Amino acid sequence: MPLILLPMWMNLLLRTYAMMTLLDDNGVLNAALQAIGLRPIKIIGTEGAVLMGLVYNYLPFMVLPIYTVLKKMDYSVIEAAEDLGCNPLRVMTRVVIPLSVPGIVSGVTMVFMPAVTSFAISTLLSNGKLRLAGDLIDYIFNQSSNPNRWNIGSSFSLMMLVLILVSIGFLRKVDPDSEGGGMW
Repeated sequence: MPLILLPMWMNLLLRTYAMMTLLDDNGVLNAALQAIGLRPIKIIGTEGAVLMGLVYNYLPFMVLPIYTVLKKMDYSVIEAAEDLGCNPLRVMTRVVIPLSVPGIVSGVTMVFMPAVTSFAISTLLSNGKLRLAGDLIDYIFNQSSNPNRWNIGSSFSLMMLVLILVSIGFLRKVDPDSEGGGMW
């Protein structure tokens, strides 16, 4: 668990610049590919680079709630399912995953909105080619010449706020006690 949390001690912007160093045309990844005799690949400026940056930056916020749920899970429920003849796949699909739904929903809620509204990651890793909702709001407020830009930017921000509130409402529906643990 400390290895998952360790990168979170750095600023998001520094982590994104580190990803740029790894994925650059002359970066560590392409140097490793060339060292084993493969052609270098272009990653920076693609959707794949943005996806890798978002996953790298927000994965711990998804892993921690799921880890908490699994840590709280009563192992005797799994043993009971095995005693009743469930194979490991059935135990996973019928017992473990349903009991971890609150952690999954909590993780999705914690990751979805920051990832969608992030603009530094997509701007840096896609060279400005890919725009997320955060990029659009940033563009409207800071670069648009539209005289109604404050109204339009505020309305987009309000829509994002409503989306956050809906996701929090969904989380409360799935985990009404706000335990972030299993449903038992």
